[in-house]
Amino acid sequence: MSLDRRALIGSGLSAAGLVLAAAPGVARAAPLPPAEGDMALGSPKARVQVVEYASLSCSHCAHWNNEVFPAFKKQFIDTGKVRYVFREFLTEPAQFAAAGYLLARRVGPAKYFQVIDTVFRQQAAIFESQDLWGGLLKIGQGFGLTEEQFTAALQDKAALDAVNARVERATERDKVEFTPTFFVNGERLEGGQPIEALAAAIAKAAPGKAARGKAVPNKPAKG
Repeated sequence: MSLDRRALIGSGLSAAGLVLAAAPGVARAAPLPPAEGDMALGSPKARVQVVEYASLSCSHCAHWNNEVFPAFKKQFIDTGKVRYVFREFLTEPAQFAAAGYLLARRVGPAKYFQVIDTVFRQQAAIFESQDLWGGLLKIGQGFGLTEEQFTAALQDKAALDAVNARVERATERDKVEFTPTFFVNGERLEGGQPIEALAAAIAKAAPGKAARGKAVPNKPAKG
């Protein structure tokens, strides 16, 4: 699985033709090991690790980020109960997601999550405008990049190779097929989980310490 930078810059974020291969789910019984490119929030000493695989072009991921994540962060990350790890994935239009990650990496680690949040919150409007390049460019300019710096970020072959490597590792090692996909101390939850379902999984991972809640069935959705 790969995405060539020419698909990003040569046609102003036109279709890249990336196809994600389906993979069977594999349950884990322990937190996922660290991976290159992990971006994290929360205490490293938290008893529960929540890993989210998400795509910036996935509407279900955007909905979870916009509607659920603020409460999740307040209840679990800010209180030290959860170490949240965000891992990049690609779904169609893959060139948009990849460009968003390249932009976030270029802006820098200190504002990485701010860029991710901004892209998710503007995703629907950008898609409606059909100006993917222009939409991301405006976000980049809002974080202090010039158009030349934005274009250079999308031309960074090493950075794009790193994104592709992270996605390949997700499919091969963690068998990720859907976005969003969560791992709560290794327990897989697919689809845009309500906070009640995550609370139940967190409580199960750290009995009597992290949270209370009843899992709510949620049908997985492809990004």
